[in-house]
Amino acid sequence: MEEKNELIDVFASISEPEEMSRFFEEIFTPNERKDIVLRWKLMKLLKTGMPQRKIASKLGISLCKITRGAKIVGNPDSVTNQLMK
Repeated sequence: MEEKNELIDVFASISEPEEMSRFFEEIFTPNERKDIVLRWKLMKLLKTGMPQRKIASKLGISLCKITRGAKIVGNPDSVTNQLMK
């Protein structure tokens, strides 16, 4: 858990978008970056109210991933909801 907290501190210390972009390129593989972007697209589509089955078809992902995202977006206290306002 110490490494997790250390990494969170590193992310929190980066305030410049260009630096964050470079850090993402350095620390994540192309597939990991693709997965993160896909997760964000999923969250944004859920936030618009798009039906889960339509999202699954549009993004080519399972309903299980979408259900997890829906629980997060459905929680008004989630950090994700706060960031998408």
